Amino acid sequence: MLRINQNVVLAILTLASSLFLLFQLYYYKHYLSAKNGPIFSKLKGGMSAQDSIRWRAVKKFLGLMASHSVPVYLIDVSVLGLLQENLEQLDSSPDSSGPGCRYFCAPWDFTTFAVLEKFWKHEADLLWAAQKVGFQCLKILGKDPRLEGMEDLSGTEIPLHYIFKLATHAIHLVVFYERSGNYLWHGQLRLKQHMDRKFVPFRQLQLGRYAGAYDRLEFLFVSIDGLKTQIPKDVPQFLEEAAHARFLECRYKEARAFFQLYPDDTSQDAVEFRMRAKALLHLVTLTLNSLGVRFWLSSGTCLGWYRQCNIIPYGRDVDLGIFIQDYKPDIISAFQRAGLPLKHKFGKVEDSLELSFQGKEDVKLDIFFFYEEGIHMWNGGTQAKSGKKFKYLFPKFTLCWTEFLELKVRVPCEMLAYIEANYGQSWAVPVVAWDWKSSPHNVQPNGVWPVSEWDEVIQVY
Repeated sequence: MLRINQNVVLAILTLASSLFLLFQLYYYKHYLSAKNGPIFSKLKGGMSAQDSIRWRAVKKFLGLMASHSVPVYLIDVSVLGLLQENLEQLDSSPDSSGPGCRYFCAPWDFTTFAVLEKFWKHEADLLWAAQKVGFQCLKILGKDPRLEGMEDLSGTEIPLHYIFKLATHAIHLVVFYERSGNYLWHGQLRLKQHMDRKFVPFRQLQLGRYAGAYDRLEFLFVSIDGLKTQIPKDVPQFLEEAAHARFLECRYKEARAFFQLYPDDTSQDAVEFRMRAKALLHLVTLTLNSLGVRFWLSSGTCLGWYRQCNIIPYGRDVDLGIFIQDYKPDIISAFQRAGLPLKHKFGKVEDSLELSFQGKEDVKLDIFFFYEEGIHMWNGGTQAKSGKKFKYLFPKFTLCWTEFLELKVRVPCEMLAYIEANYGQSWAVPVVAWDWKSSPHNVQPNGVWPVSEWDEVIQVY
């Protein structure tokens, strides 16, 4: 009988303990967490802002910039990638920091900000103030590309990057410059020989391995982990741009050397042709950008950019490349609305598509569509009178930005391989007499169009 009473008592105690535990959990979830969210987050494994060296470094940096009236912009792709998941919350309550420290407390070595060069004033006073509040500072200079085309001014250096180091965390401040192509540019981070390569883990920097180009940005104020800062207004678009921002500068020094060997054609005819070609390229860029179609300088136009930073005057056309997956049926009608009538259409979307449009007077626009095949890319060619097909092989390539004729346009990143595939190793020697069927080093026969398809694949206007 005594044993039965003990079992009943134990059961009652177990039930009472369980009910008390459930009450504690309910109280904690519905009262304490709502009243003191950051503490609840911390108990779940989060970190408070004050415990984070990174958060303190960012706070001190933002305060420093604000005290000197220098607007800076958060462009850290890791933070923006996390923010992207909560943009609606930020938009609806820009002054709310949310629970806990979610973004500036992640254990990363760097946080990346940008500053526009036109707002970067009183550098000496600012760097002195930064050192006074505990930062170690490093300034990285580089050549000003805007002056590289001017022989007397080439080599002039400008500030490109700053590192503000506080304890174990560093702020990477990237200086953005406005370029004549109506875009923003930052330079490559190259350390001078005398600089301490162990100052920070430079290889972990998000920006600086290459120069970069971006469309002009709009920013908005938000509060992140209790710190007010500015971020790109369109975060997804910025992250997409950042992933493909690599920029190649025109080779001005080599272009000057080229013209020493082969004096430039400055005749009235050449000057006028270049003006018409430039106007055509501006119109084409505006049209394709409005359609969201990626393109790059190809063939002779690409060679002119790489070899002499200009249009080749005896080429008489503008050549562009487009990946076939970026083809849109309304390309033709868009160009026609822009005043560029279709001159010919060869091939079809599945094979060897090529479009040609007539610009003003003698300037022609040729668009070659590129296909992927194994380890190569290729574009096709068609001889109208015979139906013969040709294939031009290129090693696979990616796309970079450049500035050409005051435009931000794309070129192949692997430029030398691209040029040599088309023009061989003697590409630096001008060739006026050029046969598109036999002169290119990468051309090969590709069969003949069936006569039954000629009406579709050979259209001349």
